[in-house]
Amino acid sequence: MRTPALLALLALSFSATPALAADAPHPDVKEVSVTALPDYPGKEVLMLTVEYPPGGADPVHRHDAHGFIYVLEGSIVMGVKGGKEVTLMPGQSFHEGPNDIHTVGRNASNEKPAKFVVFLLKDQGKPPVLPVP
Repeated sequence: MRTPALLALLALSFSATPALAADAPHPDVKEVSVTALPDYPGKEVLMLTVEYPPGGADPVHRHDAHGFIYVLEGSIVMGVKGGKEVTLMPGQSFHEGPNDIHTVGRNASNEKPAKFVVFLLKDQGKPPVLPVP
């Protein structure tokens, strides 16, 4: 099963990247599904849920994929290098492209959790999260 390996990779990426504030709680990432796309050979969609605890944040990273984020609960702050930070509420979405560096990903609240869904359109066999040196 891919889930334990994927979650270990995500946890390692988040914990090994110094850009994450030392005291920021790590997100809880769960794989929902991985679906190969026969009409697009070599491509797949990886769907994840991510829950930021209060004050939670991601390290700087990239995906080498098209990433689509949809907020379910709470509010989150997202941003890519060269772009503006945006605060998203439930029902709002965010996109990052394969060349974007995800510089800001955090819970907008220090008191309430936030939860969102991530869809990654990516090459099969490539890691979902790539740390940025």
